[in-house]
Amino acid sequence: MAGVAEIPTTAPASSAAAVAVPPPPARRGSFWDWIGLPGHFISLALLFGTWELVAQFGSFNPYLLPALSTVLHRVGEDVATGEFFLKIGATLYRLLAGFSIAAVLGVGIGILMTRFRLVKWFFDPVVSVGFPMPKVAFLPIFMLWFGAYDLSKIVLIAFASFFAIAANTIAGTQGVDRQLIWSARSLGASEGTILRTVILPAALPQILTGFQIALPLGMIVTIVAEMLMGGVGLGGSMIHAQRFADSPGVFAGIIEIGLSGFMVIWAVRAIRARLLVWHQETAKK
Repeated sequence: MAGVAEIPTTAPASSAAAVAVPPPPARRGSFWDWIGLPGHFISLALLFGTWELVAQFGSFNPYLLPALSTVLHRVGEDVATGEFFLKIGATLYRLLAGFSIAAVLGVGIGILMTRFRLVKWFFDPVVSVGFPMPKVAFLPIFMLWFGAYDLSKIVLIAFASFFAIAANTIAGTQGVDRQLIWSARSLGASEGTILRTVILPAALPQILTGFQIALPLGMIVTIVAEMLMGGVGLGGSMIHAQRFADSPGVFAGIIEIGLSGFMVIWAVRAIRARLLVWHQETAKK
């Protein structure tokens, strides 16, 4: 049309370069990224420092609250004499034996419950009722059935750890994307192949979450069972020290249990990161 200026349909190359979006600025690490792992121990350092100051300069009876330096000296003696490794070895043996049994049964039954209606019909009430129950209440029964030695403790640990593993296995297996299963079936994969290559890898993060819940529970049950039944172990040594009014020995047992629990939890996290190296939760770290 006459008298009307034509509007160019394409912008010149120079204008396109002028409006180019600049790259985002480099992300600065936050305070928590800067302090890193040592920052996680600040609260423990403050707690232990307060403990030492209160015990040294407070009005507490040394029998009721021995100084942290005295307790750490006892822990050092246990390490130097090898008694600490004997106690932690006995405790970890019972814990890992019971946990291994619970892992095999919990994962197996959890998967079967999502695959077969009859298995779900039978075990679903058992898991629902047993999960919230205090497992230590079954200790007298297990002592009658399996004796007062390691077998009853291991069975109790397996019993206490089973429900968390089974419940998380069920949740993880049921949460697998059904389109993945249907696609595998349409390609001619057998049910066993689907289980190994689709269901288990997809449910593995949730199953490992069950392991992370069950293992500390098993540790607690192990210590309680050793306290009630005696024998070599971290819990048994604490009761032995209490019977002889050895207050530093009791507090040293608490420190040793805390160290053992920290090592167990750290090991489980490391194993999880190793097994889920392909997963998005590991890629984000």
